[in-house]
Amino acid sequence: MPSQTIGLALGYINWTVLLSLAMGSFGMVVVLRLTTDATRGFLGFTAGCAAVLALLTLLTDRSLAPPDGLAIVAAPAVIDTLRQAALLVFAGAAAVSVVALRRGSRLRGVGIIGLAAGVAALALAAFGWAPSAATAVPLLLQFLVLAAAAGGSLAALILGHWYLVTPRLSERPLIIASGLLTATIALQVLLFLTWGAFGTGSAAGEPPFSALAGGSALFVWLRLIVSLIGPLILGYMAMRTARSRSMESATGLLYIALAAVVSGTIVAAGLAYGSGLLV
Repeated sequence: MPSQTIGLALGYINWTVLLSLAMGSFGMVVVLRLTTDATRGFLGFTAGCAAVLALLTLLTDRSLAPPDGLAIVAAPAVIDTLRQAALLVFAGAAAVSVVALRRGSRLRGVGIIGLAAGVAALALAAFGWAPSAATAVPLLLQFLVLAAAAGGSLAALILGHWYLVTPRLSERPLIIASGLLTATIALQVLLFLTWGAFGTGSAAGEPPFSALAGGSALFVWLRLIVSLIGPLILGYMAMRTARSRSMESATGLLYIALAAVVSGTIVAAGLAYGSGLLV
């Protein structure tokens, strides 16, 4: 992929990474609040981070340049307006969640509103930017799994640090968080293989797994090895070490996993925007 194309896609890549971190971390807050005894301090801090990241996404969205020369198209003005409104609602719901958690809320209402608004923003982006409806559905699925992996790894890392100040917290929250992260990355591996086998995106109509030897082969291999297989192993190891209450080791593993997942999110977004390739 030419460096000029990467430069044109930077704004959209930044948008994807920020919203992925925000959406996934807020989703993890809602899940852990409903299923575990995770402390309200951790949940409120992570929800606050999600709100800030969502606001940064909104600011990025409002300054996106026309996607000339990219594999996506400019969305109609009404879609842009609705997408930005959904981002604002998501940011507001995440911010309200911080206050609601202090008051002991289980986040059933505001959590659903926030997640629905976040998914709506991703859907409006996918169907607004994709060249056709047929490519919009896989792009939306890519957005969702990127959000679950990137934001989930961020929330899991924050939770790992929380055990340093709350040593009596049960290991269940970190086991669930790292388990969900591992399952999400396993799903990403499955999607990578499926899209490669059926030629989704720019590889449509080409032989199976042709992307592994094409012009973007280096990025595709990096995506597979560094940000899929590596974090899959790290997430599983973090889950096992959490079971033995070796929280410092689990946190160290999650540090590496977060770096790998976020770098993979950047590569995946760059390929999707720059060449239409889904990996």
